[in-house]
Amino acid sequence: MNKVLKAMKPYPMDELIKAKEELRKQGKKIYDFGTGDPKEPTAPFIREAVRNAVPEVSQYPTVKGRKDLREAVSVWFENRFGVKLDPETEIIPSAGSKEAIFHFPLVFIEEEFEKKRVIYGTPAYPVYERGTLFAGGTPTPLTLKYEDGFLLRLDRVEPSILEETKIVWINYPHNPTGAVAPMSYLREIYEICREYDIILCSDECYTEIYFEDKPLSALQVGKENVVIFHSLSKRSGMTGYRSGFVAGDDKIIKEYLRFRSSFGVGSPEFIQIGAREAWKDEKHVEERREIFRKKKEIFEEFFKNEGLEFLDVKATFYFWVKVPEGISSKDYALHLLKYGIVVSPGEFFGNGGEGFFRIALVPSVEECREAVKVWKEAHRTIKRS
Repeated sequence: MNKVLKAMKPYPMDELIKAKEELRKQGKKIYDFGTGDPKEPTAPFIREAVRNAVPEVSQYPTVKGRKDLREAVSVWFENRFGVKLDPETEIIPSAGSKEAIFHFPLVFIEEEFEKKRVIYGTPAYPVYERGTLFAGGTPTPLTLKYEDGFLLRLDRVEPSILEETKIVWINYPHNPTGAVAPMSYLREIYEICREYDIILCSDECYTEIYFEDKPLSALQVGKENVVIFHSLSKRSGMTGYRSGFVAGDDKIIKEYLRFRSSFGVGSPEFIQIGAREAWKDEKHVEERREIFRKKKEIFEEFFKNEGLEFLDVKATFYFWVKVPEGISSKDYALHLLKYGIVVSPGEFFGNGGEGFFRIALVPSVEECREAVKVWKEAHRTIKRS
């Protein structure tokens, strides 16, 4: 077996899948706030576009993707962020963002060179670390702190470390905490990366799920050595379609495109057509945001009433919540499982996660109301134990 695989811990969400299977065997109703895979239906016009595009003869797609999809992304990005992207040289469609994030270090990390560190914040999406390990890079996690608003503070890193760094990952709005980054922060980290010739990779999959100010893109600061990763999974409820894009510095995009055919990640043409239509429409995104807002309000009221401290949710569909005093996040999650409530312990997301748990606003609005009633009883029980 590959030595990297052998040394790896199980993927965190696999543990949740096993726990849910056991609950189903017991016939227990499950309120699944674990994996971030919302249940709201994909908009009918997207499903119809995909159905109509399924070809009679199936042929291999290209990794560069359809021109009309890249053009639709370019128009959307300029309308949303005020940044013009060249659809020929600065955009690549991807099979969701996960595969692109995983594969990116494989192209840009060279094991025999000293400049092979990859910096990312923790708690974090596990794929930043995993992609680094498979590429032979040196994972360099920085613990994100509540008092810093969970911003990755590159300004506190030793210059000798920065000189060895090839890639820095940021992710705002942030999974798992929901933290957002102001423009001043993006400018600061952009300048540091330019000074040390570091590729700034910005995972921006959650920019379209927001409740107050619109989240920003790193490309609003500059394109030099900046690459962003986007997805339709959260924005348009297309998790199962696996569709997103990578965009930014044309030199980096050109190099990345050159090797992507080796990974076999060309997106099917009929998915690309559905994606094209999704990027052209904002109404269905606004409707999804309102549904998440209702769910958010249910849990804000519940957590406040129960005295559970949480990070104010301005974007994403996640709550990052402190566990009750005197119990670990994993034990609290196991306790909730007895009641059919599935949450993700903070340590699933790495250092800095202990003492917290994450909930993803996946169940329907009505199921959220039901879950709160069950959770109240579970919470009272933990207080008495």
